Amino acid sequence: MILASFFDAVGEFFDSLASVRWGSLLLGLLFFGIYLSLRSRAYFNVLRAAYPEARIRWREIWGAYVAAYGFNNVVPARGGDVIKAFLTRNAVPGSSYPAVGASFFVEAVFDLTIAIPVLIFAFTQGVFPKPPDFASLEAFDLAFFAQHPQFTLFLLTSTAFLILIGFALLSRRVKLFWTRVRQGLIILSDRPRYLREVWRVQFAGWLFRFAAFWMLLEAFNIGGSVKNVLLVLGVNAVAALVPISPGGAGVQQAFLVSVFGGGAAAYSVGQQIAIAVFSLGMGFFALVFVFRFRSFKEVIEAGRDSRAAEAEPLR
Repeated sequence: MILASFFDAVGEFFDSLASVRWGSLLLGLLFFGIYLSLRSRAYFNVLRAAYPEARIRWREIWGAYVAAYGFNNVVPARGGDVIKAFLTRNAVPGSSYPAVGASFFVEAVFDLTIAIPVLIFAFTQGVFPKPPDFASLEAFDLAFFAQHPQFTLFLLTSTAFLILIGFALLSRRVKLFWTRVRQGLIILSDRPRYLREVWRVQFAGWLFRFAAFWMLLEAFNIGGSVKNVLLVLGVNAVAALVPISPGGAGVQQAFLVSVFGGGAAAYSVGQQIAIAVFSLGMGFFALVFVFRFRSFKEVIEAGRDSRAAEAEPLR
């Protein structure tokens, strides 16, 4: 099962509730909320560069960001990105889905510059599983693809082929599509502004994320340290590569137990549940009080209707 490792550790988590340091846990969640808010501010600056004439309110971009993050922690395959695209599209007058979708990539530039050194550090510590060992981990997400490299290659090749076919079928719209895509990426062409308004803001957010995981390690009695936090961030980076399960559930548990030993089972589940509940609560708050939606289902249905309406004139 995909979430086998996750559910195997749930019992240990509930057995250890009495030993949880609740002050550290709450402080960690506070830091995590600040991290998400700073990330949303950087994304707000990306959109301001793409649409300099539009009146954009950070409150709405923050709401779209935290709603998507919260939803991604309870559904697989990053379904929250659909919510983020729809809410952002509505929050930015005159925007388009191709431009909004492309703007997601700007955030990934920072993530890549941080993930690479973090993973290099993790792989050199002697406790972090190497890629050839992924198949032995009790996490379907990684084990399946590691055990079936031919299928993985076929899947990647097929996906690339289908994308090319899609471009061929939509050749009349490609020029307009790429014009909009470039608009979403425009801040990358102004390096000083990108570094000042996006990269540095994201880095500030990353520091709060670092502090959040330090506090969560303390809360579940693993012990906060620079090494331990970087190992946790390395686990998160690997889990993000194969987003089959919500929030990387299963992958994170298998990796964290491999890195920290059996005693980390309660932590692996506890930190994930805490972050999922906290971010889902923030996301639902944003939907209700910022966008006036009553449920995630309602906003998803509205998003589908909006995309269909935007695509209609281009047919």
